[in-house]
This record gives sequence, structure tokens and C-alpha cells, in this order.
Amino acid sequence: MTQPDVTVVVGGGAKAPSPAVAIRSITKSYGALRACDDVSMVLQAGRIHGILGQNGAGKSTLMKILIGLVTPDSGEIHLAGERVQVTSPQQAADLGIGMVHQHFSLVDALTVWENVVLGDRSSRLDADRARALVAEIGGRYGLGIDPDARVGTLTAGQRQRVEIVKCLRRNPRVLIFDEPTSVLTMEESEQLFGVLRQVVRDEGGTVALVSHRLEEVLKATDDVVIMRDGRVVAEMPTSGTSPDELARAMVGRDVRLRTSDAHHMRSGAGTDGDVALRLSGVTVRSRRGGTELDGLSLTVRAGEIVGVAGAEGNGQRVLADVLSSLRRVTSGTVEVGGAAVDTGRAGAMAAAGIGVVPEDRHDSGCVLDMTVAENLALTSLDRVSSRGALDLPAMRESAERLIAQFGVSCPSPDVPMWTLSGGNQQRVVLARELSVRPKVLVAAQPTRGLDVSAIEYMGDRLREAAADGVGVLLISSELDEILHLADRIVVIYKGAIVGEMPNEAVDMARLGMLIGGAA
Repeated sequence: MTQPDVTVVVGGGAKAPSPAVAIRSITKSYGALRACDDVSMVLQAGRIHGILGQNGAGKSTLMKILIGLVTPDSGEIHLAGERVQVTSPQQAADLGIGMVHQHFSLVDALTVWENVVLGDRSSRLDADRARALVAEIGGRYGLGIDPDARVGTLTAGQRQRVEIVKCLRRNPRVLIFDEPTSVLTMEESEQLFGVLRQVVRDEGGTVALVSHRLEEVLKATDDVVIMRDGRVVAEMPTSGTSPDELARAMVGRDVRLRTSDAHHMRSGAGTDGDVALRLSGVTVRSRRGGTELDGLSLTVRAGEIVGVAGAEGNGQRVLADVLSSLRRVTSGTVEVGGAAVDTGRAGAMAAAGIGVVPEDRHDSGCVLDMTVAENLALTSLDRVSSRGALDLPAMRESAERLIAQFGVSCPSPDVPMWTLSGGNQQRVVLARELSVRPKVLVAAQPTRGLDVSAIEYMGDRLREAAADGVGVLLISSELDEILHLADRIVVIYKGAIVGEMPNEAVDMARLGMLIGGAA
């Protein structure tokens, strides 16, 4: 098999602890899709570089090439010095290149220290040394984590710490973060930025921060490289740009940006519609006896967007799971259109008229190895089948109609879901759930991991659904998103609704106290 014309040059060995990275004319195609199209950029040592772009712009593909997960078709990567080819993540690690991926690569059943040393080539496993290593790195970077904790019991922010410790233990000179804050709280994000600053300030490292979040890039980086359609379209110092300019370069047009002081009320929106969803005294207990939802009660009316605000980990995911038929309530009732629904029975919520956009589309929103057409038909197989057999032409015709209606960018309905960008995968999930004309749409973290254009699109679609009479329950850890979209805001704290207020009369001080459990 002929090797592509790609070289990586690493300079100076131990005498060059923090080389700059020069990427030259990198090209990578997947069939007709060109993920990277003659990409060139320079990442200077001792600086944090923001790699910004829409979902599908080629950012992650380029970084995977640098880490040895993807082989480019042509081009060069220079670290200045010894010539090598990066053909695997292990080789990249040996060269001093490390990456913290957007989707965690941890084993839930193992402890923190076991995950950190997983993949080591040492013939002898030293548990005490591994525990000490986790503690030492955690102390140095402010990433304290219990080495003996089972990863499956950790929060998203704690798992991110494990991923970072796992990467930092190899002392990388080039550190890549791919959408690192998509599951982090504001405090955890600030802590991460402190780690990045320490890497470049104290150790002379090079950091590439791949992101779609404009405010994050403006706050954390020194330079910005913007990609669109597989190409670099702009490079600039961070200090010389603005959110509007970055958004325009990313998308190629002006974009409406969310801001915390820009509340949005739809004309005629209110609470006059019939009750579409009612939860009364819903309590859910875990297998260990802990209370995950504690007498939670709320209503959503037809044509209304109700935003559930709160710090992550206060029962939001359990609430979405109950409304997805994934969890059975211990006590209380769930009613859709005035009729009680048997919780925990597979398909009962969907049959009652609830559509769900889950917070993790890969976990429970789509099947990545199935085609786009198959994913679009998952919840309505009866519409594309006859006598127990799938009608493939009908399924394809339905998929083509939904792809056009929801603007899904894909070469064909027959391509696997994993070939689509995150934003287009989310469009497929939304299209499927809205295509069955639900009474209620549960949108859990609907813009997590999406770029500014996809965020704008998702907000427009949620408003359109409400305008069509759907009751929308928006569960989000992004307060700006709730203020921008919701007609009414309820606050969840320790599994219970502790307060609510209409959007047009939001008391921000009281809202903050409710979220923190102080009111």
C-alpha cells in the first residue's frame, strides 16, 4: 500500500521543549466530502490558539490528523527537526503531542487511576505509583480527583478532569483540546482556562483550543484561526476581533447571537393554551435509595416554551429520562394532554405524544452506524413499512423530504450518521421528533456542542414548534439560552422545582439565588 506524501518534522529533541507547529497544505477527503481542503496554519509555542469554525468545518479532522488518528491524503506537518510520520496516537504521544477529545474515551467500570494508566506499555502495573501520579498532576494543575473513584460515578466535569490528567501525565509539548467545555459548568471552564494558561506560561507549551464558542475563544486564546468548508478563511490576534466578526467569518453571513440581556418573547406567546404536559409530585429514587427527583411538579401548555434552569446535576437528566420512558417514577404522575402515562414502559411517552431531543445524541438520540434514512424512521417505522417489512423506497422518500425540510447537509440519505457533523446529526434528531407532530417536545441541552449557526437554527425551530401549538420543555444549563427562548422559566434544585417566573418579568438576582439553592 502506497503511503501518502505526509511528513511530520520534530525539532531539536530534548533541546527544543516547545516547538511551534506548522501545518502545510493538508488535504483529507471522505468520498465526495472534503473535510480538509489545502489547509495551512502555524501554531506558535507559548501561545493558545483558538481553532474556530462551524460543525463540519474540518477542525476536528485536522486535529485528528495531527494526533495520528486520521491519515491525510496529502500535505505536511512540521514541528521543526527530526522527520517522522505520525501514524498512531501512541507515536504522537512519543513526539510530545497530546489531545483531550470532545467525547470521553474512559471506561466507566474502572477507577480513575486505572483509566489514567490504561494503554501503558509497561509490563508491570504499579497501583500506588499510579495513584501518586494522579494526585501529583491534580495538585500541580488544580485538577484534584480521587484516584480510586469509579469513573462511572463521576460528573461530566470530573470525567473531563480525568481526561486532562490522562493527557498531561505524558508531559505533552503540544496540547490539543477538542470542544473541551461542552459539558462543563462556567466554574469548571474557568478552571480549565487556568490550566491552559499554566501550560503555555510556565512550561512554554503550545495549545490548540478547538471550539465553536465565541466568548470562550475571546477569553482564553491569544490567536484565532477560523475554518469554513474545510479551509482556513481567516487568522487574527484575538485582541483585535469581536464576536460579530468571528461569527461572520465562521458562517459567511451575519448571525443573530445570543446575549444574556436579550430576552426574546414571541408575539402572542403566553400561558393561555391547554395543558400539554403535567408532572405532579414526581419522585424518582435510585437503586441505592438516593432521591433524584423530589416531588417535582410542573406544567407546559400548548404553544409555550418552558425553560428549566439550574446548575447541572440537579435532576435535569433524570427528568428527561422519565419523559423518554427510560425511568419509572417512584411516586407521582405524568400526564400528556390530560391522560396519565405509564412511566418506564418502553415507547409509552412517544405513543402519548412526547418527542425528545436528548442531551447526548450519541448516547440515546441516534445510531451512528445506521444510515440517515434509518435514523429518521426510528420512531415511526409503521409509516415506512407494510406487513412487517420495511418499504425501503418509502423510507428513502420520507428521508429526502425531511432532509430538505430541515436543511440537513449530507450527500445522501444512505450515508451513515457518523459521517455527519454534530450540527447535522442534531438536525436529524430534531427532524425525526417533529415529523410525528408531537404534543410536547422535550429539548434537553439542544445546542450543546453546536456552532453559532446551528444554535441560531435550533432556536428558530423551537420557536416555530411552539407557534404550531407544540408545548416545548427546554432543559438547559445555558442560562442565556433559556432567557433567549423561554416564555416561562422554572428552576430545578436538588430534584425539585423551587421557583418560577415569566420571562418578561425576570428578577435576575432572585433567579441566581434560586439556581444556587439560596432562596
